[in-house]
Amino acid sequence: MNNSVNVRRLPMTALGLVFLTLMIFPVYWMVNSSLQTGSGAASTSFFPIHPTLDGYATAISEQGRNFLTSLVIALGTVVLTLLVATPAAYGLSRFRTRGGTVFLLVLLVTQMIPAMVIANALYPLFNSLNLLNDVFGLILANTAGGIPFAVLLIRAFMGAIPRALVEAALVDGANNLRAFVSIVVPISRNAIVTAALFTFLNAWSDFLFALTLTSTPEVRPITLGIYDYISADTQNWGPVMATAVLASIPAGLLLIFAQRSIAAGAVSGAVK
Repeated sequence: MNNSVNVRRLPMTALGLVFLTLMIFPVYWMVNSSLQTGSGAASTSFFPIHPTLDGYATAISEQGRNFLTSLVIALGTVVLTLLVATPAAYGLSRFRTRGGTVFLLVLLVTQMIPAMVIANALYPLFNSLNLLNDVFGLILANTAGGIPFAVLLIRAFMGAIPRALVEAALVDGANNLRAFVSIVVPISRNAIVTAALFTFLNAWSDFLFALTLTSTPEVRPITLGIYDYISADTQNWGPVMATAVLASIPAGLLLIFAQRSIAAGAVSGAVK
């Protein structure tokens, strides 16, 4: 019986392996190209027979500042987004007010607006506020794009918290702020971590805001650094691919270490 079941699963297993190979192959080719010297787009060998780290040395020396700029922008966006979205989500889930449903609908609608439209709308505003070519300006732009999703996600989780827990804290003498900080936030850790991860990934991979709101090399995220790296006369793809590998490391590490919280937070929000 077990043998017959295993035989039936073989086609699906083989199909899964094919899809996995197709998804992983671009990552392999990126790492493979980063370890080869003088590799062009069409002349890269399938295996790095003589691997070298020269591409990484070049990438760090030329793109290290851009890497740190992206890190500051992404972390700043996460902090500012959570500072706004977490109490806003608690208020929407805890207190029933007129217009709450309309506000949630507006948040949903904002998720449908293309980033290019938002970036073009922010340009004259940031120009008048002297926030162009400014790291804080990019943090504000990415925060504006990340808050709606974070509010919706965290609110869905907080809505499942029994009201009796908060009411018991209020009876014991705690005010709403103390109940929020001491009870609601710790219980909502998985949802908050999930929102933080998605916010970080969106800010880390941002290209449109950076392209629209910056024009100087002093404020240039890693996405623009890679974009400027690739030109019509690019002959050596080693440093380019090395930069792409380095840019993938923070996101990969965060996803690995926080995968349990992401799964728990996303499932809880979906169930709610």
